Amino acid sequence: MLVISKTLRSAIPRPATLAKSKVRSALHGTRPAADPRLFDTPEAKRIKKEICAVGRKLWLRQFVDGNGGNISYRIGPNEVICTPTMVSKYDLRPRDLCMVDLDGKQIAGSKQATSEILLHLEIYKHVPEAKAAVHCHPPHATAYAITGLLPPNMVIPEFEIFVGKVAISPYETPGTIEFARTVLPFVKQHNTVLLGNHGAVCWSDTVTTAEWTCEVLETYCWILGLARQLGAPISHIPEGKGPDLMARKKRMGLPDARFDQDGSGASGNGKRKRAGGNARTPLTT
Repeated sequence: MLVISKTLRSAIPRPATLAKSKVRSALHGTRPAADPRLFDTPEAKRIKKEICAVGRKLWLRQFVDGNGGNISYRIGPNEVICTPTMVSKYDLRPRDLCMVDLDGKQIAGSKQATSEILLHLEIYKHVPEAKAAVHCHPPHATAYAITGLLPPNMVIPEFEIFVGKVAISPYETPGTIEFARTVLPFVKQHNTVLLGNHGAVCWSDTVTTAEWTCEVLETYCWILGLARQLGAPISHIPEGKGPDLMARKKRMGLPDARFDQDGSGASGNGKRKRAGGNARTPLTT
């Protein structure tokens, strides 16, 4: 017979208590209290290693420099593991990582969480499917972000499926709540947003696939730049082939703003005016 000590028995969550807690949270429209113990679970240890591996990939691909960029993973309903401030992504170690709740309060980790965590949290609050987010500064994609141009669509099929329509958010000072909220008009129908005069943010169901999305975006923007240097018009995917790509994308559960339209139209370059805004004290990433 299995014997459970009194101390161990008292530490085991009671289903009725947990159920009451969830009902109370639902009734009052609040999130459950963040649990710092999630930071040391086997899942968290795996996620920390994955974040460090992705950080090194970002640095090696020159998507980040200095201490730039940030990575996060939503490990619980109110718990997010993230990279710290002022640490190169190449040098990341699992012990460097932090955990915050969805309000941005740090609940675990010895280093200070990235100041741009609010951007990630706004995505998680408004996109329940999002589990991971990567913010970086890939050069060719950022070139679009600083010119206010959108990369044209229906040129390369992989880009249409894994990224598709890209949005550009207006500039705001990094690290502020205003900056974080600039992506809100786009998060439901995109998995990638160019951040005005700043960089890009991509989100997905895993840290690795969020980084893959950054790679697809950057390579696409790079290829477009190379093609324009050849001096010949860029060839687009035939219009009649668009619906097949959109159907495949929808089956994969990936978002696209064109699902609410005809699902096939090719899109050329577009300009978007960026809102100005009062200067704020910049924060470190």
